[in-house]
Amino acid sequence: MTSDRVVDLLRKAYGDEMETVMNYQTNAIVLDGVRAEEIKESLQQDIQEELGHAQQLGNRLKQLDARPPSSAEFVARQDSLQPPEDSTDVLSVIEGVLEAEEGAIDTYRALIDAAEEADDPVTEDLAVTILADEEAHRTEFRGFEKEYRNE
Repeated sequence: MTSDRVVDLLRKAYGDEMETVMNYQTNAIVLDGVRAEEIKESLQQDIQEELGHAQQLGNRLKQLDARPPSSAEFVARQDSLQPPEDSTDVLSVIEGVLEAEEGAIDTYRALIDAAEEADDPVTEDLAVTILADEEAHRTEFRGFEKEYRNE
């Protein structure tokens, strides 16, 4: 039997991934300008990966006789990832992505620790795999941030 902490973190991670999908999609739609194209393409690619993470987390919850949260239970947390008023403000979107990725990395590290304590190697392995993806996203967007700050 897995711990309540593991289930709580899986549910939080699931909700965060779904919120990320929504915010990446919205930002990919609303950003304007030639400079925004590469960011929009990256967000579109990441949407599929984040959605895959949510599916994996939801399946793991099901395996643990728990359920992923539905929209009625959803609590939005990603204030910094809201679309900017100025649709050409690409840097604010990059900064929002970095903040969201840092939050995801923190959640997956906590999930790894909780799963290890609960002797749940399957959840631990899933969290390690997703953590690697989130760290790769962070690295990519740190590169974008450097480019935009140097212009």
